[in-house]
Amino acid sequence: MTGRIGKIERDTAETRIQMTLDLDGSGKADIRTGIGFFDHMLHGFARHGLFDLELRVDGDLQVDTHHTVEDTGIVLGNAIREAVGDKKGIARYGSMILPMDDALVLCSLDLCKRPYLSWDLRLDRERVGELETETVREFFYAVSYAGEMNLHIKQLDGFNNHHIVEGAFKAFAKALDQAVRFDDRIAGVLSTKGTL
Repeated sequence: MTGRIGKIERDTAETRIQMTLDLDGSGKADIRTGIGFFDHMLHGFARHGLFDLELRVDGDLQVDTHHTVEDTGIVLGNAIREAVGDKKGIARYGSMILPMDDALVLCSLDLCKRPYLSWDLRLDRERVGELETETVREFFYAVSYAGEMNLHIKQLDGFNNHHIVEGAFKAFAKALDQAVRFDDRIAGVLSTKGTL
């Protein structure tokens, strides 16, 4: 991997995680979390954001999926923050309204160092595959706070839980890809304060 890279290792009594994220990749992913649908979502995140992502998670799946999903969100947020660096010259903001069959999902974000999650996905199944749907919010909450970003994810349409969740991951990928892009017109960081 080359470019802006975040490499994070996190060990707790509940999970052991190793992640390498390259913001300047081509969408390659090598992911093993032990949760098939979660792997599928993270592959989509890497592919559609054009990020290279290597991830290994050894979590307490004998309990449930919560710790694995939430802790992966913490690590991804930390990796984004590390990879993006001082934020000089980047767009800072990103937004995407993404169609996924019946689902239409909006994601808008600001890499502003002021963490906040605004969430409105209407998931009405307990699980998609082996993934507990309530953990999807926990994942994005963890990403937003560890990554120090303002993150809004809204369901505009849809009824199929698989499509809604997948739309959220892909919309997040596209919005993040916009936010981390360099813009030659930006001197320093994009802020009237002069710092982020």
